[in-house]
Amino acid sequence: MNTLVKVFLLFITYSCLGQSNESTMERKNRVDDLIETYVKNCAEKYNYNFEMSEWQSCLDEGLKKDSTIAYFWQQKAMPYFKAKKYEVGMRYLNKAVLLDPKRWQPYRAFIKCIFQKSYNESILDFQDCIKKWGNQYEMDHTYKFYISLCHLQLNSFNEAEVLLKEYIDDMLKKNGESWVHPTALFYYGISLYEQKKYDNAIIAFDRALTIYKNFSDAKIYKAICMAKLGISTSEVLKLFKEGKEDAKLGYSINEDNTLYETYPYQKKWHEN
Repeated sequence: MNTLVKVFLLFITYSCLGQSNESTMERKNRVDDLIETYVKNCAEKYNYNFEMSEWQSCLDEGLKKDSTIAYFWQQKAMPYFKAKKYEVGMRYLNKAVLLDPKRWQPYRAFIKCIFQKSYNESILDFQDCIKKWGNQYEMDHTYKFYISLCHLQLNSFNEAEVLLKEYIDDMLKKNGESWVHPTALFYYGISLYEQKKYDNAIIAFDRALTIYKNFSDAKIYKAICMAKLGISTSEVLKLFKEGKEDAKLGYSINEDNTLYETYPYQKKWHEN
């Protein structure tokens, strides 16, 4: 009798597991279908820059079908950040993070750093991400890279220098100098510049310019360092002029989201 009970319980257990797996697959297919319907075939037919209400209405209809789909909440948030309505966007993004933290918490930390400019909050969010999942990538850079930018903006220059050197050395070790990201080299130079280590900052800017020869921001800050070191005024002015002309042509920090936000220390062509 006991044996029959055990066999029956095992049968029920495996049956439930099978149903659970089937249910997971069914949910995935259903979610994919809803995203196809309400994002790809509805929201994305509108330009949220001047059709925000239509974009949001499509997503609201999707949420009526299933309010637990994190992607719907993130898609509601995203255009508000690009419109500089950060607090509105963050209300929706926080819901996405609650539903799917591994996917959307690093993105939220990135938004806090580059868009919202809430640097202490961004550091805390990224540090929590590192604790949970390690130093992964978001928008082409590691979590620690963005922490270093926050430190620059909080005047914690030595902390930024340490993190940026670690990031650069890791890229160098894995793939060689040509694969080191020029943006990382630029910010490493900035961390040195802010600590009056002008000679070493120039070396970092030169490394960035070897990879990205028209990098206007690197040229401008290199020129500033040269001036601080008393290098001839004519050389400084020549390099500064080159940097300003490159900036006018759009050769600045090469990150996708510079279309929407000015990155830390990024110089615009019309700035002094």
